[in-house]
Amino acid sequence: MENRKYIFVMGGVMSGVGKGISAASIGAILKARGYAVTAIKIDPYVNVDAGTMNPTEHGEVFVLDDGDETDQDMGNYERFMDITLSRDNYMTTGRVYESVIHRERNLEYGGKCVQVVPHIPLEVIDRIVHASNKAKSEITLIEIGGTVGEYENILFLEAIRLLKLKNPDNVLTVMVSYLPVPQAAGEMKTKPTQHAVRTVNGAGIQPDIIIARSELGMDQKRKEKISMFCSVPEECVINAPDAKSVYEVITNFERDNLSKIILKKLRLKPKKSDLKQWDDLIAQIKNLKGKVKIGIVGKYFGTGDFVLSDAYISVIEAIKHAGYKNDVKTEIDWINSEVFEKDPEKIEDLSEYDGILVPGGFGGRGIEGKIKAIKYCRENLIPYFGICYGMQLQVIEFARNVLGMNDAHTTEVNRDTKNPVIDIMPEQKKNLEDGNYGATMRLGAYDAVLEKGTLAYDGYKKTKISERHRHRWEVENLQMEN
Repeated sequence: MENRKYIFVMGGVMSGVGKGISAASIGAILKARGYAVTAIKIDPYVNVDAGTMNPTEHGEVFVLDDGDETDQDMGNYERFMDITLSRDNYMTTGRVYESVIHRERNLEYGGKCVQVVPHIPLEVIDRIVHASNKAKSEITLIEIGGTVGEYENILFLEAIRLLKLKNPDNVLTVMVSYLPVPQAAGEMKTKPTQHAVRTVNGAGIQPDIIIARSELGMDQKRKEKISMFCSVPEECVINAPDAKSVYEVITNFERDNLSKIILKKLRLKPKKSDLKQWDDLIAQIKNLKGKVKIGIVGKYFGTGDFVLSDAYISVIEAIKHAGYKNDVKTEIDWINSEVFEKDPEKIEDLSEYDGILVPGGFGGRGIEGKIKAIKYCRENLIPYFGICYGMQLQVIEFARNVLGMNDAHTTEVNRDTKNPVIDIMPEQKKNLEDGNYGATMRLGAYDAVLEKGTLAYDGYKKTKISERHRHRWEVENLQMEN
């Protein structure tokens, strides 16, 4: 294990408070101090990976270069820390149990009685150490999904306890907790955070640092209460109010000297910090000159009465960064494609947008509405960008309405179409026949050759690029040539 350092990031009170952004920001400020960092995400569900989950259940499935289907926070880590991660940096309860059972079947435990404790937590530790060694990192961030009070997280908390017991100077624990401000009460409440800390205390863990997430900035009184009742020094209670840009979290953390505190606790040298790239980006974001309005036409928006933008988080970040590059603020609207199927006249609403994007997806629900949107954009010269399924539907629309192939379709939706301009990849047919769905798509980074004079080449300014894939169907070149 050598002298590598480990920072565990846990969530308190409720999910969705920003553990992933907090972990990524900690990584960014430590990298700005000159340290080699990497990150690991632990998800407590029994799924082996994120690939079989509905985006409205879990959010975006983020694909790594090596094809691993992971949680969206892996994207945050790559963006904030400017690193490329692999399947070694991601684990789930299902993946851990699968590995332990496989090892038991291979007699790798030497005939011992294999138990949930200690063998599952020890497998978690082995995976963390392996990922850290492979990345040659000095500091490894490990985010534990969900919240500390969830039963399914007990084994991961036990892994933290065991690792810290063996290496107390090399392990740091951070809790990202939420401080609500109930409208009726009119004041910020610390009691939920106190209960969350007592929960991890019961698992044998004392947080070293508490990141206090809140809608508003935390006052001194609240900081004192958290310090007193959670046994954390005041300077280790970090103020983390809502920020206009997620990248401001990085500089907000440094305003409270977070990296200096972390390095001191881990007994590491406090190297000089260089946050210039982040200061420049934040200044640029705050001073954008123009504005563009982009519509995302999709179907993974609804979760009850609410909109789940996490289903397309990488697309959103890409649009925002494209805006930064061009000195414009991007205003993004969510457009449910099924609206155009129920009320065709609504398609005229697309005229108010500077550009339309149709992202990836699967299945037949809502695709005729997407095709209507694509046709409207083509006929009215509205800039359009199709990603994955959005590009495939663009091919279908063109084949139907320009080439006269009236029943052109994808065999994903219509197996009997006479014009399958989008068809299943030959190697994928057996996977579907055998019901072999998990991690069997074309996944990960693949090279593509771009022809000079095309829009794609003009965008990349390269003849060869690498993009990450996640699909079973593709354009049927022979059909289009005929």
